[in-house]
Amino acid sequence: MRFKGMGVFAALALGVIGFSSCQPAYHEDKERYVFVASNIHLPYWEEAQAGLRDVAKQMGVKAEMVGPEKFDPQEQLKAFQDVVNSKPAGILISVTKPELLQDAIDSAVAQGIPVITVDSDAPASKRLMFVGTDNYRAGMESGKRMGEILKGQGQLVVITIPGQLNLDERARGMNEALKKYPGIKLAQTIDDKGDPRVANDSISDLLKAKAKIDGIICLEASGGSGAAEALHRADVILALGTRLNQATTFWDYRVINRETKIVQVDIDAQEIGRNYPVAVGIVGDARAVAEQLLRAVRRWRYRPYVVDGRAAAVCSAVEFMYANH
Repeated sequence: MRFKGMGVFAALALGVIGFSSCQPAYHEDKERYVFVASNIHLPYWEEAQAGLRDVAKQMGVKAEMVGPEKFDPQEQLKAFQDVVNSKPAGILISVTKPELLQDAIDSAVAQGIPVITVDSDAPASKRLMFVGTDNYRAGMESGKRMGEILKGQGQLVVITIPGQLNLDERARGMNEALKKYPGIKLAQTIDDKGDPRVANDSISDLLKAKAKIDGIICLEASGGSGAAEALHRADVILALGTRLNQATTFWDYRVINRETKIVQVDIDAQEIGRNYPVAVGIVGDARAVAEQLLRAVRRWRYRPYVVDGRAAAVCSAVEFMYANH
């Protein structure tokens, strides 16, 4: 059985909660486990749902995912309370607001229902355990990488949901890493409320206002696709050694324009065009192909029909991708 990304967390958590909820070394087919997500329409949680169903089938139990259709802590609290009242064998939850959910989690545990937090924690609650990312470290890596890309100088926009613990931890790690880059200034923090449309509108407004934006860090999943949609007006994408999978594109044409031509380079022929149709597929080592393209573009730069610095711009892009591959 193969799990990916968030599906791994869901599968692991259900396995643990299943063993903790009953004394015998087996499960009854009437056992029911419920995952209370923060936003059931996010691709992130759809993947988790797939992992949840797979491991439930393997264990011979029932499992389902519930939660609000958009980021709404009050609706998540109501969904959690409804689940508790239905007396499941166990509950998994990605906590939107720890201070809001803590009493409800403690109440469930007091009733003998084990609760595991996934991806976003309520550390002061009586939950059984937390399964998820080291969010502080993830934030530090984001800040460090942005500092390297911007070479220590620039205006940064951050997209997050203030008050959600896992995202606050990522922000804390990011800010700590950026202390090493005093030339990078935080121009604006956008609260997208878990809605990619808010992120899209906010970034689009900044672009229309000709605001100076050198980098965008999206600390939560929705902001990534929303910001990318606002920035995706590319004619051609050169994909060097990237498989354009869920982690980078959400498999969503709001992230990659349907009209954009894709040139994909991968050493594995089976990956060419696997997730998106490509205009040109090249089987080969990404570094070697980048070097060849860079040499070719440098020659094109000096041809007399090249105007408006277009070749220079393409060359700079290839140099950047090559240097950061």
